[in-house]
Amino acid sequence: MDKTYKPNALEQNWYKQWEEKGYFKPYQDQLTGDGYSIMIPPPNVTGSLHMGHAFQHTLQDALTRYKRMNGHKALWQVGTDHAGIATQMVVERKLAAEGQPDRHTLGREEFTKKVWEWKEHSGGTITSQMRRLGNSVDWETERFTMDDGFYKAVQEVFVRLYQDGLIYRGKRLVNWDPKLRTAISDVEVENHDKKGHMWHLRYPLADGATTQDGQDYIVVATTRPETMLGDTGVAVNPDDERYRALIGKHVVLPLVNRRIPIVADDHADMEKGTGCVKITPAHDFNDYEVGKRCELPMINILTLDANIRDEAQTFNTDGSVNEELNTFIPEKYRGMERFAARKAIVADMEELGLVDSIKDHELSVPIGDRGGVVIEPMLTDQWYVDAKTMAKPAIEAVENGDIEFVPKSYENMYFSWMRDIQDWCISRQLWWGHRIPAWYDEEGNVFVARTEEEVREQNNLADDVELVQDNDVLDTWFSSALWTFGTLGWPNLDDADVVKRMADFHPSDVLVTGFDIIFFWVARMAMMTMHFIKDENGKPQVPFKTVYVTGLIRDEVGEKMSKTRGNVLDPLDMIDGISLGDLLQKRTGNMMQPKLAEKIAKRTQKEYPDGIAPHGTDALRFTLTAMASTGRDINWDMKRLEGYRNFCNKLWNASRYVMLSVAGEEAVEKAAAENTHIVITEEMKAKCGANGEQAVLSLADRWIISRLQFAEQEVRRHFDQYRFDMAASALYEFIWNEYCDWYLELSKPVLWDDNASDEAKRGTLGTLVRVLEAVLRLAHPIMPFITEEIWQQVKELAGKAGPDAPESIMLAEFPQAQEALIDPDAEADVKWLQDVITAVRNVRGEKNIPPSKALELLFKNGDDDDFRRAEENQAFLMKLAKLEKLTWLNDGDEEPMSVTQLVGDMEILIPMAGFIDKDAEVARLNKSIEKLGKDLERVTNKLGNPGFTDKAPAAVIEKEKEKAAGFERDISKLKEQIEKIKAL
Repeated sequence: MDKTYKPNALEQNWYKQWEEKGYFKPYQDQLTGDGYSIMIPPPNVTGSLHMGHAFQHTLQDALTRYKRMNGHKALWQVGTDHAGIATQMVVERKLAAEGQPDRHTLGREEFTKKVWEWKEHSGGTITSQMRRLGNSVDWETERFTMDDGFYKAVQEVFVRLYQDGLIYRGKRLVNWDPKLRTAISDVEVENHDKKGHMWHLRYPLADGATTQDGQDYIVVATTRPETMLGDTGVAVNPDDERYRALIGKHVVLPLVNRRIPIVADDHADMEKGTGCVKITPAHDFNDYEVGKRCELPMINILTLDANIRDEAQTFNTDGSVNEELNTFIPEKYRGMERFAARKAIVADMEELGLVDSIKDHELSVPIGDRGGVVIEPMLTDQWYVDAKTMAKPAIEAVENGDIEFVPKSYENMYFSWMRDIQDWCISRQLWWGHRIPAWYDEEGNVFVARTEEEVREQNNLADDVELVQDNDVLDTWFSSALWTFGTLGWPNLDDADVVKRMADFHPSDVLVTGFDIIFFWVARMAMMTMHFIKDENGKPQVPFKTVYVTGLIRDEVGEKMSKTRGNVLDPLDMIDGISLGDLLQKRTGNMMQPKLAEKIAKRTQKEYPDGIAPHGTDALRFTLTAMASTGRDINWDMKRLEGYRNFCNKLWNASRYVMLSVAGEEAVEKAAAENTHIVITEEMKAKCGANGEQAVLSLADRWIISRLQFAEQEVRRHFDQYRFDMAASALYEFIWNEYCDWYLELSKPVLWDDNASDEAKRGTLGTLVRVLEAVLRLAHPIMPFITEEIWQQVKELAGKAGPDAPESIMLAEFPQAQEALIDPDAEADVKWLQDVITAVRNVRGEKNIPPSKALELLFKNGDDDDFRRAEENQAFLMKLAKLEKLTWLNDGDEEPMSVTQLVGDMEILIPMAGFIDKDAEVARLNKSIEKLGKDLERVTNKLGNPGFTDKAPAAVIEKEKEKAAGFERDISKLKEQIEKIKAL
């Protein structure tokens, strides 16, 4: 073992060996227990590792390694998501940068080929980064949501849901990205607070009608004047006295001169604005619902690029074409971009005298997270899933405990969405993704099947009937909703291997995910899985038994990490380190905004003036685990990362001490120089009792073995309860404080004592090795690399090698506490020993007595246990407390001037002769006497005052007398101490 812990080289070496030897596979000879599975939330194929990934992957890997070491056939299923919009955008930008034809010029087939080419060459960034994190995923069964098997699963699900009446096509309002020209989900919409305006517009009343005030118009308020071209009604509250008489009458819509009705609906708030609300069902989600309730037609005035149409599209509330409405749009606005049209319409309304007022207004603007433009509610033909029907069993699964959330409070978030769920729009107007398996004939009839051939066969269609496949692809969340069973090979249930994997690994055991996708992924997996996967009794299966919800990783001041804030941290930079120059380039190199880049550069230089030092993967993993308080956001702390890097060093140095004690300096240094492991000889094994040689255990040996049982119980319990932070804390406490700080020191009096027997030395060396070996297995799920490296050195010495023994710590048994090894007496005795040694060390620190200076120690008022412990452990005390003499004081013995500490009722006295500045100490005591004298004088004057003694209760007077006596007693003791000090 090298003197210095160097993580980088050994980490990459070990991971390569693990993967090559197949240790990540769930089916191995040593793994005979039940199946255990975790399905990785599939990261986008376009992505790269961020701190959130590192956090969640660390917890998933720790659980997988823990279960594998407990003998389970542990599968951590790996894979990536095709990320429809993101991937298509990446490839389109790449084509533009290279001067190649755009996708429309290439056509769908050629463009899709380009995407696959990109995926094969550049889409594996995140999987290579997973390896750096130590992820023990089953790479042999890696899946991609567009691979052939998954494509088959997606087709099967779509077709069956359609046949079950749970998928339908309809004209509905959706979030529309005009730049990408596709519908997007709510999760892809970001709401930005911006300053805007509220326009109050006058709509003339038709047929000579007037308001209560005699006005021939009503005033509506809007933040989007351009949509007035598609208004089909004005809503007022049915309880609003001002407008009740107008319900059922009409207004003449300005600019297009269309008569539209005044309707009654609670959506109109009497206390807000004018109380009149323009209703544009084709361009506003709230208006769409009002339109359905009031049977108002829908008029679409926008193209898919969000420009004003040449002619409006008109529809009934059921989505059918309305052929009665006028589709006229004034020529002036045709083809105008939506926001240019807004300015023109407002100007024309002002010219007509129909702008009542314009007010500043704070509003929330929906922005597409990919396209970066304002989202339009757009009336389009889309495919939908009947989510209300599918949600019912998924709700019941959480209600009855088949699925449990950790923390449990997240169940409420799940229920709040699921109990009010809307039908799910699953179609996207993209080219990259799972193309919808639906075909249309020339008359517009739709046929759904797995292939065109199946369509023709099922519907007896002749070969000359032209069919065109739907151009849309499925929402990425649709395919990822099948993740827990699609990754296992479903629906290919004719394959025995698939049937076996489904039986062993489904339902999966735990899903580790963030709260932000409970709606969009967790809930949808529950719905899809329970519809398609049933047990042998026909009961729907859940996709996972537990959902462990993590918080977010924030920066050190609690801000969310983002590129615009310049506070993003790359986990690989924590592992490998990065110079300040490279960090600045990474954060600001591609920024188009000079001022923002300058701001981020200043922040980075202030926070990381020397860049980031390398810490290694184990230190990063331990930090993330130690900070994993259930469900809470984590403020990143570089100091904790540095602390756990020191923890790795501590474990390394302790292990080196053990190997030096067993193998000797020459063997250790030779191996370090040659960069090989120490060659373990039979003599070394005999020194540790590895082959059953006779040994005698010291008190310290019995104590550390007992404490190990407690640590094993705690770590196991915390893993089982998903308290990763507490598991890390228990490991840290045992390794750093009990094993490294105390036991290693307690071992030295035995190992360095020439008079100690071979049996005693063998007992201590054997304990050093066996406890170290056990604690390496205990820590392995969190710190896989350093534990494997050290374990390979000590396993032979600990009797864990041989033809039937596991070759890797990954497959070794996770430690199990043994009641028989718990030794309360040894723990009590060492606790006493620790208290005495700590008391002496505290005095040394307070009095600045150097460790090299031996002390005299006096014991007083001890009981039988104190006498016994002092006698039995004199060698430990003399060595670790650095004593030259240890004496018991009897009653009546004169006590020298000493500092006193208590251990239970026993007093520890450390004579101070030669250790204190007499003049300074006398001055200090005189100052205390002076203060006590003033307190005594105050109480004495009080007791000498008849005004107090005549009126105060007897108990109060008695208490004051006790104070006075106490002050006199303390002054007397201090004066005695002064005399003793003067006599030193």
